[in-house]
Amino acid sequence: MWARILVAALLLAQTSGAFAQNRPPRFWNLTKNTVKEFYLSKAGLNQWGANQCKNDKDGTVDVDERLRITDTPAGKYDARVVDVSGRTCLAKDIQINPGEIFSLEEKDLTACSP
Repeated sequence: MWARILVAALLLAQTSGAFAQNRPPRFWNLTKNTVKEFYLSKAGLNQWGANQCKNDKDGTVDVDERLRITDTPAGKYDARVVDVSGRTCLAKDIQINPGEIFSLEEKDLTACSP
């Protein structure tokens, strides 16, 4: 009986992991402002991709909202964030994995310009 329960639990864990690999990563905005533009580049390359905020219904990511990230394979990335106040900031070396949520807080933002 216990062996069956253990096997079922292991199968469920493997299935959950495989399911997560098929889901896109998500950005969780824990900064102090709504984000209106969000760009990613492989870490250190400054080759910014598309504005990920276009993946949201209203084109912005409110504080404590999550944003689906597309066309971004697993790896380390830098982010360029533009908020509704007009401030542009960078965040460096963010690990992004399929199916996982990554967050940015105020303390993660650097090189901010008004």
